[in-house]
Amino acid sequence: MTKTTNLQQLAMGFGLLSDPTRLTALKMLAHSPRNASALGSALGLREGNLSYHLSLLRMGGLIERVRRGRLVMYQVRAASLRELADAVADLVPRR
Repeated sequence: MTKTTNLQQLAMGFGLLSDPTRLTALKMLAHSPRNASALGSALGLREGNLSYHLSLLRMGGLIERVRRGRLVMYQVRAASLRELADAVADLVPRR
């Protein structure tokens, strides 16, 4: 990957995390996977709004859908969050 691509991915990650609703959803999913209904209720969002935010987080690779029987659960993609955190850490000057 080029430096430009890495910076673009970092900017996209920051964009995804810049919205309080998405950040709250991500924090909740980091504690435990949830289905859309439980997540929407906890966030106080209607289905359309929730779907919008979840699709952005999925497209950005920060969460994934996992089918458990008839339920579709959403969970954090820990490796993606670690990559984002590592990219941020690389911005800090080393002493």
